[in-house]
Amino acid sequence: MPAARTRRRLGMVVLPVALVLVGLALTVIRPTPAAQRPAAEPDAGGPPPAAPGQTTAQSISALQAAIRSRPRSAELYATLGLDYYQRVRETGDFSYYVKAEGVLRKALVLDPRSEDATVGMATVALARHDFAGGLRFARAALRLQPEGIRAYPGIVDGLVELGRYGEAEKAVQRFVDLRPALPSYARVSYFRELHGDLGGAVQAMRYAVSAGGEAPENVAYVQSLLGDLEVVRGRRGAARTAYHRALASVPRYVPADFGLAQLDAAERHLDPAIVALRSVVDRLPLPQYVVALGEAELVAGRPADARSDFAIIGAERRLLAASGVNTDADTALFEAGHGDARLAVGLGRRAWASAPSIRSADALGWALTRAGRPRAGLRWARRSLKLGSRDPLLLYHAGEAARLTGRRAEARADLRRSLALNPRFSAYYAPRAQRALAAVR
Repeated sequence: MPAARTRRRLGMVVLPVALVLVGLALTVIRPTPAAQRPAAEPDAGGPPPAAPGQTTAQSISALQAAIRSRPRSAELYATLGLDYYQRVRETGDFSYYVKAEGVLRKALVLDPRSEDATVGMATVALARHDFAGGLRFARAALRLQPEGIRAYPGIVDGLVELGRYGEAEKAVQRFVDLRPALPSYARVSYFRELHGDLGGAVQAMRYAVSAGGEAPENVAYVQSLLGDLEVVRGRRGAARTAYHRALASVPRYVPADFGLAQLDAAERHLDPAIVALRSVVDRLPLPQYVVALGEAELVAGRPADARSDFAIIGAERRLLAASGVNTDADTALFEAGHGDARLAVGLGRRAWASAPSIRSADALGWALTRAGRPRAGLRWARRSLKLGSRDPLLLYHAGEAARLTGRRAEARADLRRSLALNPRFSAYYAPRAQRALAAVR
């Protein structure tokens, strides 16, 4: 379906419903807490009621104690698995993925028809970038409960990341029809963003924020995503507001601190940006944060510091791999920009083979371009833009590939679009896009 028609269909359902309700991803729809269910017999074996204000860590402790008393309760194991997943989101400790998978598999041994455990397995698989596995479990969950909604986040995410956008459109439409709330709005937002409808993406993400979530981190996350969208649109003031609101609900929330630091770096406030990025990396040394720190240091004329920080990335990738997380696409982009471009090509091809999405196409295209094969890179860059994305980095990659193949008019068009909304979209790449554009004028 053409992108414009896709946006209209999503808008027809989301906007009226959102107005009625006064209203990444991204959050899992957890089982209804026992305290909110109809009364059951004392030996029903449900999870212990969550205490008001209880943290995820406290919930985990309560569930572990309950399991010692009721070791045959699949429901307890499934709920514990989802809490372990939430702890990854809160702490960045990816070893919780291994713990989550272990208890979820235990739940399925105890009850192979457990919807809770099946949904949990889908959630963990998708978080690890096992998109085919996540989709498989999500569809199994839908078969267990055909009238339910809890399978839809996994179905939508799996289809999107596997590049099956027509099917994804139908699934996200069905999801928001069934339950207009934070998880469905957030996915509407991402789907619109992929199709270049940034205004619609922001609108849907605002509904996600207004709808609220089960944990403060969930809302802080969509607030941070809203800030990211405003950055792409060049509305830096609105982006700062969104990040600060995320921090108001979850102090020192890393994605929001990262967003503010990136804004500072792009505006050439490099010293405070580097200090803030260093704090982010110290708390949560994910590869994308380390790369941003190193790039800010390169822009500030500190190549030795950048090399030192980039060296961390290999260790982080090994830790992620040990927790079962696939980082092929992200690693391909890093190697293409700052490492071994030939290695990047192999990683990019592997990323495409496992998840043929526009993100994988971009990673492979940029790797080929940086490896001295811009004609091949341009073909893949065009694939990355097939939905109409306005992501400035994807457009820069396509423009640079076109420039290197001598397609000056095409390069000018892509590079102008890259810089049109936000000429300061990146401290590191925006100046490169500007120089590339000057070379083809």
